[in-house]
Amino acid sequence: MTYQKLLQFKNCYLLRNHEIVKEDLWVRDGKIIDPEKVFFEEHQSADEHIDCGGALISPGFVELQINGGFGVDFTFNVKDVQKGLSTVAQGLLAHGVTAFCPTVITSSPEVYHAILPHIEKSAGSALGAAILGVHLEGPFINPAKKGAHEEKLILQPVKGFQSVLEVYGSLDNVAIVTLAPEVCNNVSIIRELVRRGITVSLGHSTADINQGEVAVQEGASFITHLFNAMLPFHHRDPGLVGLLASKAIPLGHTVYYGIISDGVHTHPAALRIAQRTHPKGTVLVTDAISALGLREGTHQLGQQTIEVRKGRAYLAGTDTLCGSIATMIECVRYFLDATGCSIVEALEAATLHPASAIKVENWKGTLDYGADADFLMLSNDLELWSTWIGGECVYQAAGKPIVSRKSVLENR
Repeated sequence: MTYQKLLQFKNCYLLRNHEIVKEDLWVRDGKIIDPEKVFFEEHQSADEHIDCGGALISPGFVELQINGGFGVDFTFNVKDVQKGLSTVAQGLLAHGVTAFCPTVITSSPEVYHAILPHIEKSAGSALGAAILGVHLEGPFINPAKKGAHEEKLILQPVKGFQSVLEVYGSLDNVAIVTLAPEVCNNVSIIRELVRRGITVSLGHSTADINQGEVAVQEGASFITHLFNAMLPFHHRDPGLVGLLASKAIPLGHTVYYGIISDGVHTHPAALRIAQRTHPKGTVLVTDAISALGLREGTHQLGQQTIEVRKGRAYLAGTDTLCGSIATMIECVRYFLDATGCSIVEALEAATLHPASAIKVENWKGTLDYGADADFLMLSNDLELWSTWIGGECVYQAAGKPIVSRKSVLENR
């Protein structure tokens, strides 16, 4: 067997087991390993020591809802899907995202059939963040809560799950499907998606609390951008928001909820209400559009002319917001400040929780032994210093501390 280099990351603090601890991080062959087995069973020591300069090491961010970025829109990028994916995957490294779900909004069957076969799951590398599967947001949603989705493309699954297969074509590359439970009132649709290992998310919906609870009892486990594109909370019928405190959730079943903490889409008080009500279900998402990562000024993106101004995206020449361009690291910092939660809670909302929501928590969103060595080096105030995938640095922030590496010469 070929010997793999053993890396020891020293002088660092790790987010591990829901706390921040001062420990070394050991990596071999792209995986986080248990050093005790190395010492006592293999009798090996590190090939290379890496001084992290007192950094806080967090798992890499896992993004479950992103429509595009850097000039690319996943829904409308039909002609060169692979090039668009590569552009976004590479760009996200500078914002701490090491794995993501490209999101395709309500489209025609022809678009789904053209795009979905080409958005394959992939491992992360220096070329970009890992792709964990597609998030299909629509078309089985409620027109009354369509948001930016084109109403004429919204459908009802009149033939049950057969409609789902006909519209999407293949589900092989799909990780999440957002649907409105009152539209998909045939519970077999939710049940079959879950059976296939796909996370069912409730959103763009006018569902009441009872409809939401039935969907969860059939296996739905996520809520798409909480508070946005759903009925507002009402004390006699809290709607989908009420799932955060429902007693009808099956034992052992966690309902996660995406929430946009960009300072625009969700009021700080709403962030606090959600986080304090159900902290273990919080999943930070950016819901970013193609203008993410573009410089200030005017850009032609598809049919729209968009102006990026003071960190927000507007329809050119107006004050009308056209979507989020927040980065995940910005959302984490804003969430921490707005809610007063702990650093651990803020980071886990962008790492462990999203990974758990799509059942990849054994190897993503964690620094547990056996997980992929995808992590971030952060300052105490959560400034991103560097991004690492498979134990190798894939992004170094300008002006931030650079780790010191030292090889250890040994006879083997």
